[in-house]
Amino acid sequence: MSELEYEDRLVHLIAADDTVRCLAVVTTNIVREASRRHELRPVGAAALGRTLTGTLLLGSSMKELDRLTVQISGNGPIGGITAEANARGDVRGYVRNPDADVPLNSEGKFDVRSLIGEGMFYVIRESGYEEGLYREPYRGSVPLVSGEIAEDFAFYLTKSEQIPSAVMLGVLATNDDFNRAIVKAAGGVMIQIMPGASDETITALEASIKAAPHITYLIRDGAAPLDLARAILGEIPFELLDDRPVRFACNCSYDRAVSMVGSFDPAELESMLAEDQGAVINCQFCNETYRLDEAVLRELLDRPE
Repeated sequence: MSELEYEDRLVHLIAADDTVRCLAVVTTNIVREASRRHELRPVGAAALGRTLTGTLLLGSSMKELDRLTVQISGNGPIGGITAEANARGDVRGYVRNPDADVPLNSEGKFDVRSLIGEGMFYVIRESGYEEGLYREPYRGSVPLVSGEIAEDFAFYLTKSEQIPSAVMLGVLATNDDFNRAIVKAAGGVMIQIMPGASDETITALEASIKAAPHITYLIRDGAAPLDLARAILGEIPFELLDDRPVRFACNCSYDRAVSMVGSFDPAELESMLAEDQGAVINCQFCNETYRLDEAVLRELLDRPE
C-alpha cells in the first residue's frame, strides 16, 4: 500500500458493557500535510502531530456547530502549539516557532518535553461560533505534567473533566537532507473509564495497554483505527459506534483575507498602499499566503461608509 492510498479515519467504540469508551484515529496524512505546510523539524512535527491527533480525539463528540481549540503554552524553544478541530473531522494547527529543534533524548527518541518546556494546557470549547450563534465558551486549563502531550491530554481529562483516561499519541518521522520532517505514521488512541467499570475490566485494560505494540509501528505496518483499538482493548468485547474520515483543513480563504483587511482603519490601508502597494496576509494555521494588490486596496478605500 502506498502512503496516500488510504484516508485518515477515526473510530468510536464502546466496550465492556458500555463502561469503557475507546477512540482511535490514524492521522498520518494530516500530520504530513501540517508538517509540510509549516516546514517543521522532525521533533516539531512530533509535537504538532500529537497535538492535532489528541485534539481530534478530544473533540470527537462535538455537535455540528461546535469548535474545540487546544493550546499548549510552554517556555521551551517551540514557544507554543495551537490546534483546532470541528465536528466535521477537520483539524488545523500551528507552532509558534516552526524552526525549533532539540537533540534526541537519552533513549534516542524525540525530546518533545524539552521542546515544549514547562507551562499550561488549555482547552476551549465553543458552540455556533462560525454561524453567528455565539455562546460563552467553556475554558479549562491544567498545568503541563509531562510535556510529552499524551500524558497532558490524559491529565486534563482526569482533572478538569473528571473522566479517568489513558491517551496514547505517536508520530513516526525521519528527516530529509534539510532536516525537515518526513512523516511515516501518526495516530492515537484514547480510553475513557465510565461509571460502573469493574476492577477486572480496569486491570485487563492496564495489562493490554502495557502489552500492546507502539501505535506508530502498527500504523506504519498498515493498521487502521479499528486495528489500533483491538490492540489496546485486547480481549475486551466492543461495539463500533462510528467510523468517519478526518483531514487537515483550514477555513481561511482569499475572500476572508479581503474581508479582514477591509476592517482596517482607512489610514492603515493608505499606509499599505504607500509603502507596499498592496497587502500580504498569512494564515497562521495553514501557512497559506494571500496577496491583495493595489487595485483591491483602493476598492476597499473607495467603499461607501
